[in-house]
Amino acid sequence: MSVAENLAQVNASIRDAESASGRQPESVSLVAVSKFHPVEAVIEALDAGQTLFGENRVQEAFAKFSELTSRGYEYNLHIIGTLQRNKVRDAVKIASCIESVDRIVLLDEIEKQCSKIDKSIDVLLEVHTGEESKAGFTDKAELEQAVALCAGKHYPHITLRGFMTMAPNTDDEEKIRTSFRTVRNLRESFAEKYSLSLPVLSMGMSGDYPLAIAEGATIVRIGTAIFGARQ
Repeated sequence: MSVAENLAQVNASIRDAESASGRQPESVSLVAVSKFHPVEAVIEALDAGQTLFGENRVQEAFAKFSELTSRGYEYNLHIIGTLQRNKVRDAVKIASCIESVDRIVLLDEIEKQCSKIDKSIDVLLEVHTGEESKAGFTDKAELEQAVALCAGKHYPHITLRGFMTMAPNTDDEEKIRTSFRTVRNLRESFAEKYSLSLPVLSMGMSGDYPLAIAEGATIVRIGTAIFGARQ
């Protein structure tokens, strides 16, 4: 099947999951994860109407999406992989959102690099909820400190939009749901405490996105089902 056909199938599945969970139609956005796939595959997706993409590796993403910009394509790019401080300068040039903020020093660096080019950027704070993933805040107090800094306008070029997580790699649905539910509850408590809207919950990938949608995800991150195996 083509990228366009795969996209149509995935979007239909997302709409079905929304309906089954009593969610509003089109309340969940799809991030098409294009890591390890060439520019041509992204163009296929763009031509099919997909404009929101996710990339893990900044160096790869910078080359790929800079080319798309030079060719006149419009898109939104989210950085979804672990981000090293020395990659932030390039990341903020091409991305509209960094989903994988997992430490306060990274917020400091994002603010520093955005201020240099006078750019505002959205971020999500990544919460560690799965044993396999080494990324994400593991300490609730540090996570709350990051929320408080963002709420207190400590980072004028950064807008905190919500949270991201990766569920544990397991067939146990209740463990997966608990992972997603934990982050949703954190969102609700911090939003109330700091008078923030925090509308975004990026939760769910190819194997578990229907469960994520049932637990309140507003973004799901899907790659292989759209682009096929890694190239």
